[in-house]
Formats: sequence, C-alpha cells, structure tokens
Amino acid sequence: MGGKDKADKGKDQPGQDLRDLLRIPVGERPTLAAHAADGIPAGPKDKAAGLAETARMGERLADLQERLYAASTAGDRRRVLLVLQGMDTSGKGGTVKHVIGLFNPSGCRIRAFKAPTPEELSHPFLWRITKALPQPGEIGIFDRSHYEDVLIARVRALVPRPELEERYGEINRFEASLAADGVTVVKVFLHIGYEQQRRRLLARLDNPEKYWKFNAGDIEERALWPAYQEAYEIALERCSTADAPWYLVPADRKWYRNWAVSRLLLEHLRALDPQYPPADFDVEECRRRLVGDR
Repeated sequence: MGGKDKADKGKDQPGQDLRDLLRIPVGERPTLAAHAADGIPAGPKDKAAGLAETARMGERLADLQERLYAASTAGDRRRVLLVLQGMDTSGKGGTVKHVIGLFNPSGCRIRAFKAPTPEELSHPFLWRITKALPQPGEIGIFDRSHYEDVLIARVRALVPRPELEERYGEINRFEASLAADGVTVVKVFLHIGYEQQRRRLLARLDNPEKYWKFNAGDIEERALWPAYQEAYEIALERCSTADAPWYLVPADRKWYRNWAVSRLLLEHLRALDPQYPPADFDVEECRRRLVGDR
C-alpha cells in the first residue's frame, strides 16, 4: 500500500491500476489506523458517480465471466476466487450481494463460512476450504474464509500458539498451489472504522427488520477491537504474497466499497483475457445442413 501518502497521490492518476494502489506489498505490515476507512484513494469521488460507474462495469464483467466459463468447456482450468474478510458490519454480505448482481449467478459459487462444525473440526483447518473452491470457469466468493483460523483463533487463543504460527505458512503454500492450478485468488480486506461499526450496529437495533442481523456477541467482539486489528495486520503482512496478494479496500462508504471490489475483479479478469474456444466441428457443414432442413 505504501501508506496514506501513496493512496492520496493515486487520486491524481486517472486510469491507474487499482490493484497496484490497494495491494499490500509483500513483507510489509500495514498500520490499519493509518489508513482512512472512509477514504477514496482512487476512482469516483461521490456516491452518484460511484453507483453509475459500478453499473457500467456490469456489462464488461458479465462478458468476461461468460468468456471464462466458455473457455473452461475447452479445457481451460482458470477460475477466480474472491476472498472477503473484515470486521463485523464491514459489508462482506453486502459486497457479495452487489458483486453477484453484476454476474450470471449460475457461474458463481458462493460460500459463507460460519463457526466450524464438529465434522469440520475433526479435519485440518483447510479441509472445508478445499471442498468449497470454484470449479474451472467459475467465480468463487468466500464470505470469511480460512483466515478466520488465524484471526479469531489468535484473538481467542483457540489453538496453541506454535500451531497458530504454522498456519500462516500452510495458508501461503495452499494459495500458491491454487495459483499453480489456475486459480486467481483476489483477497480483499474490507477496512471499516471503529465509529462506523458502532453506527451500523446501532442502526440494526433501531430497525426491527434488522434485529435478525444483530448478535449480542458482536458487542463482546467489539471490545476486542485492538486485538483484532493486530491479528489482521499480522495476517496481511505474512500472507500477502506474489501468488495471492491482499488488497485493502476502505469500507465505510458502501458505494465505494462495491465499486472498488468490482473494479478489482474487472482488472483481474481483463488480465486473464479468457477467449471463446474455436469450434470443434465443421461450421459451414452444419450451416448447410440447417439451411437445407426446411
């Protein structure tokens, strides 16, 4: 990321690759408090422009998704995995809703990871992740992920510290193996501010239709905010790699969050540049048969 100065400089660089601007550099530990959760480091400057630009991206994203899926029918193993992590109310579910709205849902594989079940706990922590991976041609979206096993596990001391320390390396090796198998891993940390989280939690209490989204345990987790911020900083430092870098997206402004995640996906899909496969049959012969079938 290079800190706030670099983010601010990006505002004056139209057309700059958002991946370069929001990427956490390999080996760099970010100080989350130094990154404005309500910032607009690049792109549209207000909500109206952001909503309009996000809508315009829809057609391009849908076209690239179709090409990715079509290429898989000819043996192309490439696919995309979007990993969303962030504190409670950072908008993981909202991002999934808005991003999927830009794609054909039939080509997406979505998984929201909750607390592991007894069966999942009986296996290595990456077991349930492996079972949920997208197939060739698909776009997978994880609402939370294997990173819970170095985040809440660290804050709540759910596993012995030596085992926890080993998990960072396991995650890096796992993600490197995914990249080698044609998976483009797009890891996004949705960075929400402490006060913005308070406002969103209170908004749920103010609206009876949102009670179902409120969990009293969120208040206890909020009390551990500094510990979670440290756990995220460590994970971002140790697991932002060349194969699977982390991207830090300011998430206080929902419209900006949705635009940024959509833009990151667009840039990755453009880089893949999937192509429709050529016909494996005689096109003209089939045309003659159909024309003559009257």
